[in-house]
Amino acid sequence: MDDEKLKNQIGANIAIYRKRAGLTQAGLAAKLNYSDKAVSKWERGESVPDVMTLVSLAEQLNVTVNDLLRDPEALPERTGVVQQAMGQVVEKTLKRKANKNIILGLSSVLVWFVALLIFVVLSTLSIPYSELAFFYAVPINAIVLLSLRSAWRDFRWNRALISVIMWGFLLALFVTFLILLDFNAWKIFLLGIPGQAAILLWFRLFRPAKRKEDGNG
Repeated sequence: MDDEKLKNQIGANIAIYRKRAGLTQAGLAAKLNYSDKAVSKWERGESVPDVMTLVSLAEQLNVTVNDLLRDPEALPERTGVVQQAMGQVVEKTLKRKANKNIILGLSSVLVWFVALLIFVVLSTLSIPYSELAFFYAVPINAIVLLSLRSAWRDFRWNRALISVIMWGFLLALFVTFLILLDFNAWKIFLLGIPGQAAILLWFRLFRPAKRKEDGNG
């Protein structure tokens, strides 16, 4: 199958499943963080989305990636070589994504295991306030997740994770003052207001323009 035929085939499938899902081009574009012009070009066969966008498209349209690649008139056993190759690439991409999620999950489990271990050891030794370990585990867990995602150049959750780090540490400090010093330092949370505003403005400043107005390919 030549490139043009494949582009037209993918575009036709996107249009079919988009309409079946009751979405406009603009509605689908908003879900994918693309422009409606990009979706229009995909459907006209002028360009094709990349592999990760194909995965996102399939999720939004509640179909499989193979559904987007398949020729509606072809029998299953006559699936083209290009579609098979694309299917293999998508499978590897999804597997890599699943592996990263497992690593993130294991990292969180490790953080909370350490917090639990500290709590058990301190409480066994009758050292007071051992439960503080759980409060500090919240921002530490967020730091670990932020570090891993940044290393993978996946910045989608950075704003939320940085917010969790800030508010988590403020909460931990508040509880520390309350328990250790019997001092209600509720005003410490006021620091979070300009801090949160700074986070929102920072990410708005460096937010990329609407992704790839002309799509890919």
